Amino acid sequence: MNKIQLGFMVMLVISSQPVWAQEDSTRATSLNEVVVTATRFPKKVSETGKVVTVINKQDIERSNGKDMAQLLSEQAGLLINGAYSNPGKDKSVYLRGAGTDYTVILVNGIPISDPSGTGGAFDIRMFPLEQVERIEILKGAQSTLYGSDAIAGVINIITKKAINKPVEAYGGIAAGSYKTFKADAGLNGTAEGSSYNIGFTHYKTRGISEAADTTAGEIFDTDGFTQNAFHANFDTRIAKGLHVKPHFRYTHFKGNYDGGAYTDANSKYEAQLLTTGAQAQYSFANGGLTAFYNYDEVNRNFTETYGVYPYKGSKNSAELYAHYSFNPHIQLLGGVHYNKQKMNDETATPKNPTAELTSPYLSFFVRDLGGFNLELGARYNKHSAYGNNFTYSINPSYTFSNAVKIFANYATAFKAPSLQALYGPFSANADLEPETSATTEAGIQTSLLSGVVDARAVYFRRTIENVIVYGPSFQLINLNNQKDHGFEFEPTVYINKQLTLKLFYAYVDGEVTTKQNDKDSTYANLIRRPKHSFGINAGWEVTPRFFVSTQVNSYGKRNDLYYDAVTFSQQPALLGAYTLWNAYASYQFAQNRIKFFADVKNITNAKYTEVYGYSTQGFNITGGLRVKI
Repeated sequence: MNKIQLGFMVMLVISSQPVWAQEDSTRATSLNEVVVTATRFPKKVSETGKVVTVINKQDIERSNGKDMAQLLSEQAGLLINGAYSNPGKDKSVYLRGAGTDYTVILVNGIPISDPSGTGGAFDIRMFPLEQVERIEILKGAQSTLYGSDAIAGVINIITKKAINKPVEAYGGIAAGSYKTFKADAGLNGTAEGSSYNIGFTHYKTRGISEAADTTAGEIFDTDGFTQNAFHANFDTRIAKGLHVKPHFRYTHFKGNYDGGAYTDANSKYEAQLLTTGAQAQYSFANGGLTAFYNYDEVNRNFTETYGVYPYKGSKNSAELYAHYSFNPHIQLLGGVHYNKQKMNDETATPKNPTAELTSPYLSFFVRDLGGFNLELGARYNKHSAYGNNFTYSINPSYTFSNAVKIFANYATAFKAPSLQALYGPFSANADLEPETSATTEAGIQTSLLSGVVDARAVYFRRTIENVIVYGPSFQLINLNNQKDHGFEFEPTVYINKQLTLKLFYAYVDGEVTTKQNDKDSTYANLIRRPKHSFGINAGWEVTPRFFVSTQVNSYGKRNDLYYDAVTFSQQPALLGAYTLWNAYASYQFAQNRIKFFADVKNITNAKYTEVYGYSTQGFNITGGLRVKI
């Protein structure tokens, strides 16, 4: 046992005073749930036509032993490639079948990204689930509110809030298969209207080999993963209605990875994320004013046989927006966003390039006018490289007796080319235009039998134009048009206060149109994304202290491509369907001060997956405890 593990154990056993908050069996119905991501200020789900999924505090507390990728993979229409593979494997986010660069990650409503990467997508491995209180997933085109990259939607990670007393210590330890150890500890509290939350997370695992063919009995080196993360959030009450909220987050992780399917390697990676800034909020009788500044810095290094490949970048973001209610039925939101990205690369042209984006936006709301709700929004975007573009959204909905909501959405979105794509050392093109999209949604959401049944059904159609691809001259160009469509059905049944069944079915299909020899060619291209996916989660609160759940996720066949060393070309491959099973149990005692938990889940071989289909290596079993002092 090393010093870090020993230190965490000591912290957990010295406490004896306060009480763990009992896992709440009460809930709000889906239509009465209040969300903030859909409109950037609090609004009931019944009052917006947007498609919002909420992972609440109770869901997260009952997910001990999982990480962010695994929890997100349990949601309809959201696939995280590699979620159940090696913990250190890169996690690709596919929301409604869209590419990994088309989903914006927010932390407390503030966009974060990786300016050093080719597509700019944020690496969700960098955010430990232990720091999270709530997640809101907003599907569909959202560039009108959240700017570039929000073509498929946004995922808003809301960090833990402080408890309503001056000081509380909290923490947990867990150990499991593959020599896995995880521990976290922190302090939080509230006094005179101000609060704080400070914490640290350590995670280490021996991991598995992603390259080995388990059916052939090969023995490859395992690829471990180590992560350390620190966060500090403060909320200072300056005056009545005025709060200033500084934040600081730092994550460092490292690990090993293989060379490809059936190819072992001693390759290594190391990554660091630094995020800091502050948010100011002023609330008054009929609205509020919010301003924030945020700084992101990402450093990544990949060490392989042929050398070290560094990726470094930073991003400065600032935003000011306000919302105002003229009367109970008319609301307005307006703001302006600015960000400047920098890529630290001396080999780029020009060296260490930068790009700036300025975006004013405005949204008009009709609220509950006899059950009718409407949002009309527009955003103007001025980019230092490609010029300007415009996005807009129309979101009407109608709610009957606060029990049934019908809605239809039409919205445009865009993705600005990344610094790597514009100026990077490989295949860059400074003349790239933004990728643009249009998404149509229609659906129904209902809460029936006094909240016994919640259900939502949605159909969507999405078109993306000017998709950036590698052209015939080995340079990035705007060429392809992508068309996707799909359907999602999400029923939840509350059999009683103790037993809950959550189910989903999602379907997505898509095709790309590209030019080959001056002729259009169209073909299906949702690589590694199944057309059909299904999930069921059964949770049973056996007693107020004892909770158990089990989950089954099933994914249909998928298409993939692999590099054929004989023909020196990419070849198609059909990946088989697969099913994953997970189970969880927790028990609280000692006046609910301590909670023991156990989690069992499948673990899969991802490199083998990418060419030939899933090879399940067995189960990852984790057990641990959590304490509040």
